[in-house]
Amino acid sequence: MPHTRVERAVALLCEHYVFPERAAAAAADVRDRLAAGEYDGLDEPALAEALTARLAAHCADRHLRLTVRDGQPHEPLSAEAAQELWRERLRLSNHGIARVERLGGNIGYLDLRLVTEAAGGGRAIAAAMELVSHTEALLIDLRRNRGGSPDGVIFWTSYLFPDGQTHLNSITSAATGLTRQYWSLAYLPGERYLDRPVYVLTSGSTFSAGEELCYNLQAQGRAVLVGETTRGGAHPTDAFPITPTLQIWVPTARSVNPVTGTNWEGTGVTPDLAVPAEQAYPVAYRAALEHVLASTGSAIVRDEAREALAELG
Repeated sequence: MPHTRVERAVALLCEHYVFPERAAAAAADVRDRLAAGEYDGLDEPALAEALTARLAAHCADRHLRLTVRDGQPHEPLSAEAAQELWRERLRLSNHGIARVERLGGNIGYLDLRLVTEAAGGGRAIAAAMELVSHTEALLIDLRRNRGGSPDGVIFWTSYLFPDGQTHLNSITSAATGLTRQYWSLAYLPGERYLDRPVYVLTSGSTFSAGEELCYNLQAQGRAVLVGETTRGGAHPTDAFPITPTLQIWVPTARSVNPVTGTNWEGTGVTPDLAVPAEQAYPVAYRAALEHVLASTGSAIVRDEAREALAELG
């Protein structure tokens, strides 16, 4: 049985991985180890861990991995069923929007744990941006963001650009060889957030689409990143069933930023202000408050900002 699972895993890797030459080298190594008996007697969790380690040694790709779904036998999920489960997760998590707040000093704060799809979560994104639309600086907290949808990234970030003329990212598909360009959106519901500073909070756990949001804004000079270097997973990924409970996640495309000509795979996104993740909020909030004191014409807001700075210490 382990032989069948391993062969299925490497076949899926070679069929779908965005870098075929790396897939071939990894598959050859895994098959040699399989023939030597290295995977004999391993249950699915142990096999998933062992194969993930071997694939990482060859491919150094943070998205490429094997996982066990829940240990209970059931039919492998179709692509449609998997997509429906993902959409239900987004709905139940408020489309990844954990918190929206106006902080003292008229600073907006967004805590985003996932990046929703634009089609299903666009209204939630628009509502969140409406609630911070009259603030004088914005904090976007991605320290607990584990990823999501590329088109959701574009929807969020389009609020920070004036029109549809900013090329934010491109994604090349391994299956077709075609490259899709992602541009800021020409139309959005509600007001855009322009001509005001944006601070993005990062951690070593910020991943995938959360990292794309960071990277796109940093490359365009639209935000200041505060916190830790992110985890480093840039390649869009699909899950393929091996057994009813074992699956392999294979990157099937690659991102190329139009400004840098590359992406953040393996390196992560380096913050502009490097501080431990737990200090990112007070550091960014302080910078936003200092901006408010230097720029606002409202005495009420200045008093709020001074009080908030005093509380920060």
